[in-house]
Amino acid sequence: MRRASTLASSVVPRVLLSAQDGVTTTAVLQHRIFQAALYRTTSSAVARSTSRRWYSTALHSLSGGSAKTVTLSIAGALFSVAAVTSVSEEVLAKEPPPPDLVPKDVVLYQYEACPFCNKVKAFLDYYDIPYKIVEVNPLSKKEIKWSDYKKVPILMVNDEQLVDSSDIIDKLSDKILQKKSVDSASDDEERKWRQWVDNHLVHVLSPNIYRNTSEALESFDYITSNGNFSYTEKLTVKYAGAAAMYFVSKKLKKKYNITDERAALYEAAETWVDGLNGREFLGGSKPNLADLAVFGVLRPIRYLKSGRDMVENTRIGEWYTKMENSVGESSRIKA
Repeated sequence: MRRASTLASSVVPRVLLSAQDGVTTTAVLQHRIFQAALYRTTSSAVARSTSRRWYSTALHSLSGGSAKTVTLSIAGALFSVAAVTSVSEEVLAKEPPPPDLVPKDVVLYQYEACPFCNKVKAFLDYYDIPYKIVEVNPLSKKEIKWSDYKKVPILMVNDEQLVDSSDIIDKLSDKILQKKSVDSASDDEERKWRQWVDNHLVHVLSPNIYRNTSEALESFDYITSNGNFSYTEKLTVKYAGAAAMYFVSKKLKKKYNITDERAALYEAAETWVDGLNGREFLGGSKPNLADLAVFGVLRPIRYLKSGRDMVENTRIGEWYTKMENSVGESSRIKA
């Protein structure tokens, strides 16, 4: 959107000025239009289709129209492109809470690849709440020795300890969003799908990312590359961990009655898309807490083989891309 606005504010005045000075040539106008078409970016298919018609009209007018007619055509086209792009991107904008409700000191103790930790991060990122990360060593857990709670995520909010990903999000929602329900049916739907994430979706992931030795190694390469490990620990954990989790995943399949792990993953993805029922998000025109929960737990696997297979073989890809655009850049504060 910023790119389209910049072009509309910079290209049009230069073209108008050239026309007034009587030195606008067909080549100059074509070059300006080409610049706008080449560098304009938008994720909206409607905006892309509409802009193509406008550019075509503007270029066609060059063949016989006056400089004034051509200039007005270009100005109108670029202004409209910026407007349509603005509307299309606004739907996917973040939703920061009022500044006075944003906590001043937020620290997340996590494992980078943990789906529950990523669920919390999806919430923080979408609502643009600044937070710091402490990566916990899963072997020693020395970073959380101060806490009686020995799992992650742990979220410290202004010196208050919050634990359990769903409980963390509930408490943050109450404090920061001050959500006042006006639709009990929507709330019930959101709650049902959030429970589905915790009770079903997350249990399908491990059997998939560790389903064979190559995928187990790929997963642990990601885990050790992003986790808090010494050099020696990285080597040990990557190979020993991958081997161990390969066998653990077989037990998890049995525990959760999974026969074919890929089929179970695809079924879960399709179940979610069916639940959207044609909507952009479960929350309608913008994500709700269930959208953020599903996106959060899938984010660590999205670009592993299991995640790539999921997107290629189910309908979830379009929704996932919209969620990536909606959640946007991380609000994490770099150390």
